[in-house]
Amino acid sequence: MGLLTSANAAAEVSEETAFVFNTLLFLIGGFLVMLMAAGFAMLEVGFVRTKHAAAICLKNIALYSIAGIMFYLVGYQLMYGGQTPFFGIPEIWAPSEVAADDSIDLSTGYAAASDWFFQMVFVATAASIVSGTIAERVKLGSFFIFVVVLTGFIYPIQGSWEWGAGWLDSEFGFSDFAGSTLVHSTGGWAALAGAILIGARSGRFGPDAVAMQPSSLPLATLGTFVLWFGWFGFNGASQLAMGSAADAVAISQIFANTNMAAAAGVVTAYVLSLILGRGKANLAYCLNGALAGLVAITAEPLTPTVTEAMLIGAVGAVIATFGAKFLESVRIDDVVGAIPVHLFAGIWGTMAVPLTNGDASFYGQAVGVGAIGAFVFITSFVVWLGLKLTLGIRLSADAETVGGDLSELGHAAGAVFVPEGKDKALA
Repeated sequence: MGLLTSANAAAEVSEETAFVFNTLLFLIGGFLVMLMAAGFAMLEVGFVRTKHAAAICLKNIALYSIAGIMFYLVGYQLMYGGQTPFFGIPEIWAPSEVAADDSIDLSTGYAAASDWFFQMVFVATAASIVSGTIAERVKLGSFFIFVVVLTGFIYPIQGSWEWGAGWLDSEFGFSDFAGSTLVHSTGGWAALAGAILIGARSGRFGPDAVAMQPSSLPLATLGTFVLWFGWFGFNGASQLAMGSAADAVAISQIFANTNMAAAAGVVTAYVLSLILGRGKANLAYCLNGALAGLVAITAEPLTPTVTEAMLIGAVGAVIATFGAKFLESVRIDDVVGAIPVHLFAGIWGTMAVPLTNGDASFYGQAVGVGAIGAFVFITSFVVWLGLKLTLGIRLSADAETVGGDLSELGHAAGAVFVPEGKDKALA
């Protein structure tokens, strides 16, 4: 994550005031990113069929909780311990200061717990991406085990290579301001591995293909707006400082660029959908156009001009739109379009960084994209394969037909309590 370090960034306020403002930025950014968990849940529920809606809700609130616990137990120290260029020593995190201390060390620049909270909510975002891709056919228990590994180990290890001042940062100058690759492409690679091994939903492709009717596109639209809103915390707070005028200006630029990249993504996707649909627009393309624009600008939301940010977002939308078509052509079933949005547009955004940031190189960016992609995909594939060979990762044909709500929860999204005598029929 980027930090403005020029001489103009020196705070004119007291050290304690800067400490307070920096901490406040982390906390505000953190709860905005936490709200994205709700956005992902709404988006996913809106895109799946109604018979899976309750299971999706449980999946999303559970993955957020698992991510927090795992990042506390091992993930944070693994990512930021810094003992080696490749990862830190996994151990339980503890803040370096607490409110009961007689004095607070202000030299760190912010409260330790605020930093942990801000970094933790990013981890859940990566897991949410996986959830959307393999919706409607993954077993909840197996998915939760995968989330344990992803959030506790896979995500922190690759994150340490850049944000933990590891080898990608020190040797190749890899730059990923807020996580187009470290968060979004990581989630996309993990989702791709899962989608390949779990297979498509029954009836999704082939001569007997049936229409997969979304439960609520209005809910998916609301989820997209919530994600767009939360992204201001995602990118803005990645400035990591708000204790000076220079930081305030930088955060303002990041907000403007983030917003306009998404706006350009929507408009571009709308025009494309009209062309592809022979005059008929496609709402799903437009929603994912916004998200693709946001993902693309996340790697470098500070250095572009607003016009450049719009171009980056527009290209991201083009990539996501045709990326979805490509996945369909090779029969990879991605329910919400997460792979084109987060993986494909994330790669584009990361590779576009040198276009506006002279401190980055195309070679360094390519090394980072390739190394993280190989590590995350291979490790995720191995974990998914292990789960497939042991516990199984896919619902049975009957369970998938009935829907995840009744087969895994025993109740539909609109009814938690099953009438007496009906439970066996719904099982």
